[in-house]
Amino acid sequence: MSVEMIIYALVGLALLFLIIKLLKWPIKILINGIIGIVLLYVANYIGEYFNFYITINPITALIAGFLGIPGVIFLVIFQLFF
Repeated sequence: MSVEMIIYALVGLALLFLIIKLLKWPIKILINGIIGIVLLYVANYIGEYFNFYITINPITALIAGFLGIPGVIFLVIFQLFF
């Protein structure tokens, strides 16, 4: 193995590490958003039996999408008390 190959391997590993770090944040937001929206629909589905419903509009979708589980909990508590 030559010095040139070792340098190429190190540069490749550094680029791979950088790509993974840059993609981690958008993937996390995407997963969090999917979980939040699914939980919002689950809360509405279960809430049908208790005469409870959270209106799905752009604001509630953004709250559930960006905050995920805590966002849906916030929306449920907000709907129950206000």
